[in-house]
Amino acid sequence: MEQRILGRTGRSVGVVGLGAWQLGADWGEVTDDAAFAVLRASIGSGVTFVDTADVYGDGRSEKLIERFRADGGFGSAAVTVATKMGRREAQDPANFTLDSFRRWTDRSRQNLGVDTLDLVQLHCPPDPVFDSQRVFDDLDTLVAEKAIAAYGVSVETCDQALRAIVRPGVASVQIILNMLRLKPLERVLPAARSAGVGIIARVPLASGLLSGRYDEHTEFAADDHRNYNRHGEAFDVGETFSGVDYATGLAAVRRLRPLTPDGATTAQFALRWILDQPGVSVVIPGARTADQARTNAAAAALPPLDRSTVDAVAGIYDDLVRPATHDRW
Repeated sequence: MEQRILGRTGRSVGVVGLGAWQLGADWGEVTDDAAFAVLRASIGSGVTFVDTADVYGDGRSEKLIERFRADGGFGSAAVTVATKMGRREAQDPANFTLDSFRRWTDRSRQNLGVDTLDLVQLHCPPDPVFDSQRVFDDLDTLVAEKAIAAYGVSVETCDQALRAIVRPGVASVQIILNMLRLKPLERVLPAARSAGVGIIARVPLASGLLSGRYDEHTEFAADDHRNYNRHGEAFDVGETFSGVDYATGLAAVRRLRPLTPDGATTAQFALRWILDQPGVSVVIPGARTADQARTNAAAAALPPLDRSTVDAVAGIYDDLVRPATHDRW
């Protein structure tokens, strides 16, 4: 698999990683055996970047990754495990203190079975946090104490990403980027490239919409955020279907599907589109089965998309998605 440097971490990672939210919660039931099968298939397909969070299943995702690694699942691969912190408590900027950071990272270090976390990201924190010098000084302290090797931020908006990129200690920015969320292409990706900050593209398939497998009759489980958060009832609506109205998203996908290259799935097409964007370090699709994990990883082997396809994607976005969502995030 193609390797890229993940920003200021200096680490080389495969361009397709694994988002481990599904292994914790909020996507319907995923058994331990199914989670281990996903991890095994991912590592076997060249994945060397796994993204989790302390809040995914209240630590279940982190603990599953630790068990997999302890059983030799990573083998000889140099796998970077990134986690996130800050969403297990009230989203009050006053909670983002050095004491809290130590407590949160200590829990993740225990869950993941490591002394030093590879990469810790603030997990879509309250907006004022991005302007707090003390917060970033405290994160620098964690690096100095070797509790973490590097830190980054996961953001909801492009404005937050731009405010984070100028911080000299920020190694990476995780942001929603997909064929239904084009705004980061305008300023965020160029700014990250200029600053040497890594871009981790999350929600790459718009919560599965861009797989092309869903229609008006698809039903999602009660414990699946695509059911209970469709209108932002539990957390930012942008995390579910990228904030695109479901019917509009289906209409867009029906126009995107015919653009899929021969021999590729629609999901692979969507992942390849992200990898073609200058400045992207790694894309982190989730997977609930081993087959999904292998198919996602194989997108890295597709050739770059031609200009006419890229232009067609932009045209569909402009027609259907831009009017309702572009300025929101």
